[in-house]
Amino acid sequence: QVQLVESGGGLVQAGGSLRLSCAASGSIFRISDMGWYRQAPGKQRELVAAITSAGITNYGDSAKGRFTISRDNAKKTAYLQMNSLKPEDTAVYYCKGAIATMRAKAYFADYWGQGTQVTVSS
Repeated sequence: QVQLVESGGGLVQAGGSLRLSCAASGSIFRISDMGWYRQAPGKQRELVAAITSAGITNYGDSAKGRFTISRDNAKKTAYLQMNSLKPEDTAVYYCKGAIATMRAKAYFADYWGQGTQVTVSS
């Protein structure tokens, strides 16, 4: 079993900052890409940021210049530092990891966390 658990969400005023964490646990052999996605009410889930195991990053347009994704491979944890938050950043933020388990070491499957709510007030 593999679990991804997000934390760090909450209520913040516009212009403020939050740092999200995503910790992976379970029978993990290797983690490839990790990413953050978000879904606002009535909208499709969208990519916020992604990072490879080598640290190469990719950002959605809404995150460029304001958010920073990072990871600690030893801790199997990804982070999302969000600065200059806007009300339109309000959404549930989900973590995704491409993970190979101990039982299937050559196969990377996508695992999702349960999500953490981020609310930005104006």
